[in-house]
Amino acid sequence: MFNPFGDDRGRSTSHLVWKTGEKKRVYKGPIFDVRTVERSSSDGRSSRFIEVDAPTWVTIIPWFRSPQGVPMFVMVEQYRHGSGTVTREFPAGVVEEGEDPQDAALREMGEECALVGGRITKLGDVSPNSAFMNNRAHFFLTEDLALRGEQDLDENEQLDVLAVPVQTVIEEMGTGIYDNGIMMIALGFFMRLAEERPELIQTRE
Repeated sequence: MFNPFGDDRGRSTSHLVWKTGEKKRVYKGPIFDVRTVERSSSDGRSSRFIEVDAPTWVTIIPWFRSPQGVPMFVMVEQYRHGSGTVTREFPAGVVEEGEDPQDAALREMGEECALVGGRITKLGDVSPNSAFMNNRAHFFLTEDLALRGEQDLDENEQLDVLAVPVQTVIEEMGTGIYDNGIMMIALGFFMRLAEERPELIQTRE
């Protein structure tokens, strides 16, 4: 019997797994493909599902401390064609074929912000939308930043780079210009690390 208040340790989930059958691509796009997938459940049901074959994604959080001792993020502002709004985000982008996610994250930061990072920390990785997307999103923190010349933006990229106090981002994430869901995941990973390294969010007098 289902008990939502019970202890679920050691509980098997094998009965929830659907077996995968034929996959068929129905759309090929410049960023992602769409496929139909035949799947069958353990209790005998079968159906056709949509799967978005999307590239691996990376987000990197550039962190530094201002001369006044304030923890800061380097962020970018750009127009997002999906939402039709300008958003404020951490540098992010697609992992190229054969590229390591960490290398891709540093490359994206260099292209968008004209920065190189020293110390880099892997924060984690998740499935950004497991309902119908098959990719992973990786998250990194980088410190000891230095300028590296000029931006190297893609043909249709147009963005501004700015430094924002960490506390401002914590307080406003999920509202207004900070409404990108992937950025909220990135900040969540950052806050978990800050529990171990509180200096990441503390101002030095």
